[in-house]
Amino acid sequence: MTIFEAIRHDHDIQRDLLDKLVQSSGDTKNRDELFKAVRKELEIHANAEERHFYKPLISTDMMQEHSRHGIAEHHEIDELIEELEDTEYDSSAWLKIAKKLKHKVEHHLEDEEHTFFQLAGKTLSEKQKTELASKYETYMKKNR
Repeated sequence: MTIFEAIRHDHDIQRDLLDKLVQSSGDTKNRDELFKAVRKELEIHANAEERHFYKPLISTDMMQEHSRHGIAEHHEIDELIEELEDTEYDSSAWLKIAKKLKHKVEHHLEDEEHTFFQLAGKTLSEKQKTELASKYETYMKKNR
């Protein structure tokens, strides 16, 4: 497995969780569980990705700007998560922020899958792609 396959697998988990989150309603156990799952998944994924994908690429000229952009988007996603934490589940604002989060995450995933992966694919050797996948997966399993 390559780093791209490992990350794409987790992106699919995030998309699925976010779809369910924006369909949840009110101050319910379902919304609470989904929000906690989304928050944890996004947090661990961002950490794993920054360590085992962005960090090895940030030193290359071609990838530096893209790596910085990806990390900046992770921070924007964190801010939306914090906003949700500070908002009551049954507030009308909650769903609006959740939809904003879904949109931001999906944009970020598209960016990575369609631009970042292609460029990174040219930068990394086959050996690096599988080694990074292994480190990434180990981190995810340990922290999930």
